[in-house]
Amino acid sequence: MGRAERKAEGPAFVLGGGGALGAYEVGMLKALFAAGVRPGMVLGTSVGAINGAAVAAEPSGASVGRLIDLWTGLGRAGVFTGSLVGRVTTAVRSRTHLYTPAPLRELLATHLPVARIEELAVPFQCVAASIELAAEHWFDRGPLVEAVLASSAVPGLLPPVGLDGEHFVDGGLVNSIPVGRAVALGAREIYVLQVGRIERPLTPPRLPWQVATVAFEIARRHRFARDMADLPPDVTVHVLPSGAYAAEASGGTLSQLRHRAFGQTADRIERAYAASARYLDTALASGGGA
Repeated sequence: MGRAERKAEGPAFVLGGGGALGAYEVGMLKALFAAGVRPGMVLGTSVGAINGAAVAAEPSGASVGRLIDLWTGLGRAGVFTGSLVGRVTTAVRSRTHLYTPAPLRELLATHLPVARIEELAVPFQCVAASIELAAEHWFDRGPLVEAVLASSAVPGLLPPVGLDGEHFVDGGLVNSIPVGRAVALGAREIYVLQVGRIERPLTPPRLPWQVATVAFEIARRHRFARDMADLPPDVTVHVLPSGAYAAEASGGTLSQLRHRAFGQTADRIERAYAASARYLDTALASGGGA
């Protein structure tokens, strides 16, 4: 599971994290494929790893239908749902997390058509945070479902994923929007699919539970801003707009993973599709980028 040597042979799709807001990325993918843009490489973090794996398996508009089915399933499969008693029971037994990974593992196994990363149609990588090494770890080969689960293991909600003697948690802790990784792998045109949070300015927290959210967003956005500032002059980056509601884009992780949040999937997809399609009409005509 070391660093891949393959270089991008076309645009890189970089898909960031964001819980239930990851449905916005499906709308962006719909707009990209409608505009005739196909990936030469796909990189994903957390929920972006889920979306990215499906796209890397089938890099065409057909993957959008697969993802719509997957996102519909996320809301009803019990991935982040269940009774209060069930969550408390899991927390008491595990002492570390509220949910079992079984529903998400089953959903991924059902919707991802290949077993290993090497079998995907285009190069794919997803990132997770290694607990033992306190560092980012990139999965570029090996079991696909386990890699995506590791990238999506939100601390406190899902258990760490153990692989080859290490334990991994959500990749958003170390690299939420991995533009720099795409550049390092040779991409010279990059499409960033994000969930809307970077489109909204941060404000000081006013309530106790907002403190952690704001602190995480500072770290998350700082990494992305640094990657963007360090772009080589021959790299073009398109940051696709989500069309997200302001209040939703600024929400915390827990609010983005509640069961009712998945009920807005169809609206999120269409809002992101409309906003990104307008952007692409202009950007592709002018040949510009971020």
